[in-house]
Amino acid sequence: MREKERHRTQRIGWLRAAVLGANDGIVSTASLLIGVAAANAGRQEILIAGLAGLVAGAMSMAAGEYVSVYSQADTENADIEIEKRELAADEEGERMELAGIYIRRGLEPRLAREVAAQLMAHDALGAHARDELGIIEQQQARPVQAALSSAVSFAAGAALPLSITVASPASMMIAATAAGSLICLAVLGALAAQAGGANIWKGSVRVLFWGAAAMAATAAVGKLFGTSVS
Repeated sequence: MREKERHRTQRIGWLRAAVLGANDGIVSTASLLIGVAAANAGRQEILIAGLAGLVAGAMSMAAGEYVSVYSQADTENADIEIEKRELAADEEGERMELAGIYIRRGLEPRLAREVAAQLMAHDALGAHARDELGIIEQQQARPVQAALSSAVSFAAGAALPLSITVASPASMMIAATAAGSLICLAVLGALAAQAGGANIWKGSVRVLFWGAAAMAATAAVGKLFGTSVS
């Protein structure tokens, strides 16, 4: 027996949540730290803001991802229930519908009907879920997994700029946080692209552009309000 092949599409669920969480953790926390620092706040205030952003962001990511993915799971389950009722009411019609799908994909009508009959004899609901609804087991919505991946990855991402800020002298805090965060973003983009089988340079450039834009925007806001307050 051949070993079961593993494909990159099997990583889509957790990879999307992990990359989104880590990227958001770095960008939002670094931007928050830079914005507060640019407003001439003290080190203690800056670090408290960063820590609060880490906790709030991790919880927000977990809640948002859970609700979003759970909605997807609800939709999938509702469609599967419809298929159950249709199979119970008209099994022959569902067999012909499945055969029609295979004909459109290129099978000869006779072979398509035979394939549909054999697949439905083995697992009728599974065949319709996969080939009619496009619901594949490896890509099914998993709300808890997505929520945990998002929360943990956000916290890990947010910890990077926060650590850089802690270790930086006051005179270099903004520059060090920005530079270190951009390096982390470039590495994250490259690793995510490699895991997904994409070009690592394009992956790095994408996250660098948006990360730099977010930090520049919050620095400008912090500088504006810091100047007006003083």
